[in-house]
Amino acid sequence: MRPDEELSVDYLVIGSGIAGLWFAWKAGKFGKVLIVTKKNSAESNTNYAQGGIAAAIAEDDSPRLHYEDTIRAGAGLAHPDIVEIVTSAGPRLVNELWRLGIEFSTKIDATGQKKFDLGREGGHRRRRIVHAQDATGQAIEKGLLAAVRSISTIHTLEEHFTVDLLLDQDGNCAGALILEKSTGRLKKIRANACLLATGGVGQVYRHTTNPAIATGDGIAIAYRAGALIANMEFIQFHPTALYGHKLNDRVFLISEAVRGEGAILKTRDGREFMSAYHPDGPLAPRDIVARAIAAEMLRRGDEFVLLDCTMIPRERLVERFPNIYETCMKLGIDIANTPIPVVPAAHYVCGGIAVNSWGESSIGRLFCAGECACTGLHGANRLASNSLLEALVFAERAAISATEKYPPVNKPKAPQLSYYLTPHPIEISDQAQFTLANRLRNIMWQYAGIIRSDAGLNTALRELNRLKDELPIVARCCNSVPLMEMQNMLIVAQLIVICSQIRKESRGLHYNQDHPFPDEKFELDTVISVNKFNVLEKF
Repeated sequence: MRPDEELSVDYLVIGSGIAGLWFAWKAGKFGKVLIVTKKNSAESNTNYAQGGIAAAIAEDDSPRLHYEDTIRAGAGLAHPDIVEIVTSAGPRLVNELWRLGIEFSTKIDATGQKKFDLGREGGHRRRRIVHAQDATGQAIEKGLLAAVRSISTIHTLEEHFTVDLLLDQDGNCAGALILEKSTGRLKKIRANACLLATGGVGQVYRHTTNPAIATGDGIAIAYRAGALIANMEFIQFHPTALYGHKLNDRVFLISEAVRGEGAILKTRDGREFMSAYHPDGPLAPRDIVARAIAAEMLRRGDEFVLLDCTMIPRERLVERFPNIYETCMKLGIDIANTPIPVVPAAHYVCGGIAVNSWGESSIGRLFCAGECACTGLHGANRLASNSLLEALVFAERAAISATEKYPPVNKPKAPQLSYYLTPHPIEISDQAQFTLANRLRNIMWQYAGIIRSDAGLNTALRELNRLKDELPIVARCCNSVPLMEMQNMLIVAQLIVICSQIRKESRGLHYNQDHPFPDEKFELDTVISVNKFNVLEKF
């Protein structure tokens, strides 16, 4: 059967976080832009980013220092040219957001001048975190949504699920097939160029700070289309998620910036432990802090550790972290008097769809930005608060490239659908879907989490393949978005495990207890596609 509707736009954006909105804002001045999001526009990983945007704005800071900190965190895999592009652009882009009306936190200095109230986070040698109290992502999302809604050339389709990319006869991206969730109507969108900005993969793990929509759709979609995928083994586990409570299917994040203000990690009996693991103590890079917490929990048989904020004045906690303070108070935890129980949780994927310095994937006319893209900035470990900056830089560069290379003329030939569409019901109960998803998350948490092993990764792949056999056959389009999300999660989980198996060493966020040290022969990216396996190279 054919789609119920066919649309044509200049630029198609899939995803409505900071990367998708910034691209739309830039490209909308040159042509018609359609934003497609599977939820409402304000729901994204961006919306939950507490920390802020890293940018070398302070007088004692410089893009060069930011560059050096990013290279150090990347553990040998960060691409120097990309790091230079991103860190150099930081001050300009932050000031552009400020002029756009994003209300970052400020303070009055000793000379009476208004300046950004810069925070500090792990791995940074300077205070360079531009923030809006502890709800930076929400402030940026709100501001950018208002900006794009003010431009008549930009339109949004909410509650629409992207099924697959559409490729022309030359293998270039010519649009996408999307499903209107409320009606089951299929829509074929033709576009000069497409941006994937679908966010992260956190929902493949049992504990995650990501919202329910973070099912890795963009990475799975690009993989099925033949795009190169890189470095999926590098999953960042945020060290400090609130233990024992879930809010809308995700754990509540306790920002790293709390440690930047002086909070200390302790075991349940009150012993400080991070100084035994790293000279920077609680401000060590996230991979080290997360592994230290996991080791202490395993050694002591505890289910959590404590984040002690009681040395920070209550007034400062309320001023700097109102969201954290109020949320914890509602849950019965007065963080000014009581340490917070915390555990690590899946937070960010440093890998994704491999792109060049202009956000171009290995598929023509397909651009990627934000968490679903692997740009080379993060290498083996993301420096705190570099993700929002990366999203801005690559969304802007993708918009420049897309509008220059593929202007609103000479639209690509509409591709013929090369597969049958089967939007008929697939019989599987909600409970069965829930059970399958939980099995996947438990497999990934146990065998492909913070600490891995060769045997565990082999078990993970075997169990994921068994799960795949039990999953009902899902055609490229059915009426069940949860089933299509499950299919995408399964692809992403397999990519994580396979990339982890390829890397026979420990580096950055990937720790394998059977290969506990870095090996210089693995100082390369892990690159994989439907036609390319076991490859270590610079993409």
